Amino acid sequence: MGDNLLIVHGGGPTAVINCSLYGAVEEAVASGRVEAVYGALGGMKGLLTENFIRMDKLSQAERQGLLTTPGSAIGTSRDAMEKEDYAKAAEVLEKNHIKFALFNGGNGTMDTCGKVYEACRAAGGEVLVAGIPKTMDNDIAVTDHSPGFPSAALYMAGTVREICADVRSLPIHVCVVEAMGRNAGWVTAAAELARQDGELGPDLIYLPERDFDENAFLADVERLWAKGKGVVVVASEGIHGPGGKPLVPPIFQTGRSTYFGDVSAHLAQLVVKGLGVKARSEKPGIAGRCSIHWRSSVDCQEAEEAGRAAVRAVLSGQTGVMPAFRRLSDSPYESEMFLAPIQQVMLTERTLPQEYINAQGNGVTEAYGQWLRPLLGEELPHMIQYQKR
Repeated sequence: MGDNLLIVHGGGPTAVINCSLYGAVEEAVASGRVEAVYGALGGMKGLLTENFIRMDKLSQAERQGLLTTPGSAIGTSRDAMEKEDYAKAAEVLEKNHIKFALFNGGNGTMDTCGKVYEACRAAGGEVLVAGIPKTMDNDIAVTDHSPGFPSAALYMAGTVREICADVRSLPIHVCVVEAMGRNAGWVTAAAELARQDGELGPDLIYLPERDFDENAFLADVERLWAKGKGVVVVASEGIHGPGGKPLVPPIFQTGRSTYFGDVSAHLAQLVVKGLGVKARSEKPGIAGRCSIHWRSSVDCQEAEEAGRAAVRAVLSGQTGVMPAFRRLSDSPYESEMFLAPIQQVMLTERTLPQEYINAQGNGVTEAYGQWLRPLLGEELPHMIQYQKR
């Protein structure tokens, strides 16, 4: 019996996680060195219960369809793992003659990947393990950026530009847009790229890397509102006060996952009560991570390549690694892939550097825009504005 390969998805899906799946499957099949290419249905639970699908037996048309499908076609999970689960995972891999195991996900999944790698080594088996980076939050360590993030950033920039055009047209309220991202403000900051010719773009951006001051927020809004042009605010779901105290108490928490209260609604209410100004909240939520219509072409290409690189790594005998991106140039955009030791990635959270945040803590610097712009792939639609600010 030949060697098999297994792909496991973990954590929140993205608009391009299936592109990585496609790349990994195609690379494994083309290598001629893998007898069966399995996908674990439902993440780690699928691995532990041996609930697999033969990806290599699917038609080419079905596999090609992965490139235009958001979410995870094989399913994912956030199941809490215990020490004995990792030992069992190693047993399942050996039992099913799986020599190559790939784990596609974010910080938590890379932690799982590392622990499965360690369990396989402890069991004395020959399983080769690699991670595939994926997160819309862009908070994986070592890599310049992570597949899934550029598409979420493009969605945020494009949607905020559309909202700004609407608010400028009928400037009768303050609009607060809430962005996903618990502790890292990469996606929230992407709203800065909505800016166009000084006429469109968010007026204020608040990130979880800085403490939030409600009085300073109201003063910012009041100053802008006095100009009579409407106000657009973008805020991270994870903004907090001094000492890390959540602005809105979490409504549910389990393990590493925190489900925050409605930050945008809270800020809108502050404006209404504190300033007597009409305000409304918008919360794109998971629409921001699954939209195919706002998907970066660069993200699609790099996500597929990350899957292929992980396969090439294990087939060449590498284990305990994750393909990562190294930026070589912004213009023209160029990057290269390298293999990072999985221990450098496990549960190491990468937040937005302070040099990307303005001195007032209510906006983003141009340096961030220069870093992000090449990852979006496409230019945002140009919008016509005859009313000048």
